[in-house]
Amino acid sequence: MNNTISFINNEDAGLLDAYSRTITGVVGNVAASVAHIQVEKKIKNRRGEVQSAPASGSGFVISSDGYVVTNHHVIEDADNIKVLFSDGRSLNAELKGADASTDIAVLKVFDNNLKALLFSDSDKLQAGQIAIAIGNPLGLQYSVTTGVVSALGRTLRAKNGRLIDDIIQTDAALNPGNSGGPLVNSSGNVIGVNTATIPSAQGLCFAVSSNLASYIAGEIIIEGKVKRAYVGIAGQMVSLTERMIAANKLQKRTGVYVFEKVADADVDNYELREGDIIVEFDGKPVGSVDDMHKLFSYDIIGKQKQLGILRNGHKRVIDVVPGELK
Repeated sequence: MNNTISFINNEDAGLLDAYSRTITGVVGNVAASVAHIQVEKKIKNRRGEVQSAPASGSGFVISSDGYVVTNHHVIEDADNIKVLFSDGRSLNAELKGADASTDIAVLKVFDNNLKALLFSDSDKLQAGQIAIAIGNPLGLQYSVTTGVVSALGRTLRAKNGRLIDDIIQTDAALNPGNSGGPLVNSSGNVIGVNTATIPSAQGLCFAVSSNLASYIAGEIIIEGKVKRAYVGIAGQMVSLTERMIAANKLQKRTGVYVFEKVADADVDNYELREGDIIVEFDGKPVGSVDDMHKLFSYDIIGKQKQLGILRNGHKRVIDVVPGELK
């Protein structure tokens, strides 16, 4: 019987070393910019009593003057927020603003010795690229996991019910506490903000793309919030009959049924009636509330637009002037 020992050949060892050097180099450059976010939240216990409870997450510096990005759900309902760095600094943070619809929040800390990370162009990402996540899973500070970009263009449902578009799927392991931390590429630039996992699945983790995150962060820093349009209704998706679809030459098999007009809404929707079914907006097909969310960007606020509706089974076009969603 021959006892043999297998060794990695020199070529494989060289590749492994190159991969390791890439990861360690990125971590060395990025770690100082990654923050451990500690918060105190008020919660009700089983007896209905309000008490303080600690929670934590991750974040990262995006400007040398102290702006830090994290997830909205990390700081939601927080009374006190502290930002801790790998060199031991602990800074009190102010909430600059948050956007529940994309799960992005921006904090402000006051320190002159901060190193910012750069956002990469997530439109140029390709499946299979290296993805490196740095954060504080389960309170274990500055943990590193690696993987690849598994897929692009996913959608994820935010806590307020809106769909977050432009989500990156990765197999870099994420756990509670990673939320808000950066997902970076092999150059150490941010490609996404880690935001969610699916507990029942392995290797299915998600990040808000860098392009979306940087836009939202910029709006929060400049405006204090993200502006969105709306037409002052409450609606729900309904299926259309084959006759409705054929007679009105519709592109989708569903529409949005208007079951309520919001009182005192700062919009012009006088031609719209309860019971109408919205099937188009500004010439684009509408099949769900999510479709309307995508089309209702801030740049249409106060501008007259055309709404395609079904009324008594017949399509007609009416005018609306969207207002700003408060």
